[in-house]
Amino acid sequence: MTDTVLGTCHHDCPDSCGWVATVEDQPASGVQSSQRVVVKLRGNPDHPFSQGELCPKVNRFVDRVYDPHRLLTPLIRTGPKGAAEFRNASWDEALALVAERIGEITTTYGGEAVLPWWDAGTQGMIQESSLDRRFFAKLGSSRRTGSLCGATASAGIWGTYGSPRAAEPSNVQFADLVVIWATNTKLTNRHLWPFVESARANGARIVAIDTMRTATVEAADEFIQPLPGTDVALMLAMMHVLIRDNLIDATYIASHATGFAELAEHVSEWTPQRAEAICGVDAGVIEQLATTYGNTPQSFISTLIGAEHHENGAMFFRTLACLPVLTGAWRHPGGGLSKSSGSWFDDNVDLSTFDRPNLSDGSHRRGVSMNHLGRALTELDDPPVKALFAWNGNPAVTVPNSALIRQGLLRDDLFTVVSEQFMTDTAAHADVVFPATTQLEQIDVVPAWGHMYLGWNEAAIAPLGDCVPNTELWRRLSAAMGFTEPELFETDEQLIDSALRGIDLDELRRTGFVRIDVEADHNPYTNGGFATPSGKAELASDRLGDMGQPRLPTYTAPTERPEHGDQPYPLYLTSPKHHTRFLNSSYASLPKHGPREGGPFVELDPHDAASRGLGEGDDAEIFNDRARLTLPVRISQRLRPGLVAIPFGWWTNDHPDGQTVNALTSDALSDWGGGVAYGDTLVQVAAATPDNPT
Repeated sequence: MTDTVLGTCHHDCPDSCGWVATVEDQPASGVQSSQRVVVKLRGNPDHPFSQGELCPKVNRFVDRVYDPHRLLTPLIRTGPKGAAEFRNASWDEALALVAERIGEITTTYGGEAVLPWWDAGTQGMIQESSLDRRFFAKLGSSRRTGSLCGATASAGIWGTYGSPRAAEPSNVQFADLVVIWATNTKLTNRHLWPFVESARANGARIVAIDTMRTATVEAADEFIQPLPGTDVALMLAMMHVLIRDNLIDATYIASHATGFAELAEHVSEWTPQRAEAICGVDAGVIEQLATTYGNTPQSFISTLIGAEHHENGAMFFRTLACLPVLTGAWRHPGGGLSKSSGSWFDDNVDLSTFDRPNLSDGSHRRGVSMNHLGRALTELDDPPVKALFAWNGNPAVTVPNSALIRQGLLRDDLFTVVSEQFMTDTAAHADVVFPATTQLEQIDVVPAWGHMYLGWNEAAIAPLGDCVPNTELWRRLSAAMGFTEPELFETDEQLIDSALRGIDLDELRRTGFVRIDVEADHNPYTNGGFATPSGKAELASDRLGDMGQPRLPTYTAPTERPEHGDQPYPLYLTSPKHHTRFLNSSYASLPKHGPREGGPFVELDPHDAASRGLGEGDDAEIFNDRARLTLPVRISQRLRPGLVAIPFGWWTNDHPDGQTVNALTSDALSDWGGGVAYGDTLVQVAAATPDNPT
């Protein structure tokens, strides 16, 4: 028998595509007469945003599910840490070992010696993080804080609007001018691109602002290329021109903004010439951009979260949010600013229901930034981290300053538990690995952060082998620890029902998606209604001043910068997504994904390559105080002098020296919002020679 099952992609991607899995009954070995098998996975043609298309990597997701290297049984380490030497174990044996070791650690050092770490490898409502919150509250563990992505962008928009909410991304289709700022829409937000093309078909001009040439830049009408981390200087110069030339909406400002006079005085000194000296964009280009933006009422700025990866990441979004207020672009259907739409789901998805502070003994639980995992494992004391739980991510590859993380993971006195689908670099350092289901083997609800549709995911097949969803893992661990509180054992259906607000769950399961409770073509600030205490956009913000942040949009140079003192590292490093078949570390090990991309490399501008005596295919060393990599060179016209790129995502076994790009990246935190400054990394590049050993 053949059936179809509706689901939603779980990846940490704004598009959260609807899919349709085709399943068949096939003969099975052993006592079973048949088993359900997924034979095809395609986009759901009825989904209003993804419209039946999946990206190239997810089109082959079935290969991932049935890959022969999939982890299907619990594993217990037998060899040295990092050697990926394990033996198969039963669930009972593995759970008993974890319970024994965690019991010893918490008795000796207290609950805060246990650290949970997770990311959005599965970004579903319950499988990303739900019962784990209760389990670790019961343990009294340290708390994971901060965000690799997202939170800093929201905090920046909040600084101006009092809320992280901005325009519905698909409103871009109504714009007369589209400014795509610091995001590669065609690659990493591909289902939004048809809405951009719809605007172009109606006469809109597309301007792309980015540090390097991307697929989006190639499809745009104009490209503006600032140096990394200098966008705020460009924005301040735009404000200078808008106010100087009276290209502002005085009526909108008077009715719906505060602090205009203070801002006007502040930006009076931010001439395009001053910005040019900082961001490397010609003053005439800045003048033209500001003039075009000011003369086009229906101007739409589209951004996402990449720009938050700087020390001034929140200030980027705080400053950007001022532009559509100055021009009154919010008054128009195709005007305003869009970023992540995730905050719109808060009215319909209440994640706080997963918190159960009553399970804790009431004592303060130490917070540890997820961006400082390396520091936590190697420097934290009183108590030290003695046990690490990791799921929904591969921090040994994806977190900055990863060389320090590896140093911590190699500690003999660190007990590490990982839930995974494959033997990742992080799992290779574990003491116990539990096998995790994929999205085709579990139920979940998926809030999007690139559109306004909540997605349902039905399990298409039973879990392979001994795999279990994350929620079941926490239930089993709670039982193994001897915990008895009923909140620790709620079913997946109970968790989902408790978190949804105003959603017809039957309709969601039947259709695979529902629009959340917002108006069609929603534009939140047409008539003001900002969420600040005054109800107005704060061009100058007392709230930020009270936090110790600048009251006004302010450019601050990053700590790591080439012109700072005797800086020995003169090149900015960027680590972009490489290709839709291989956007993240989840697919690095699969033969039709990672290897197809040819392996890691360092990309240089012809000028920077020539000045170092490097040619196409030569081996180069890329290094700073944190780490040193050796990679083949690619010469590229996509960059500008002073900027090098190493695409992100390959695992260590794809690197000749076992170091990934995140061994180099900065783990400095952003200004506010808890993010991290990957993009403020400086390096030097030199020819690899016997005199420069790796």
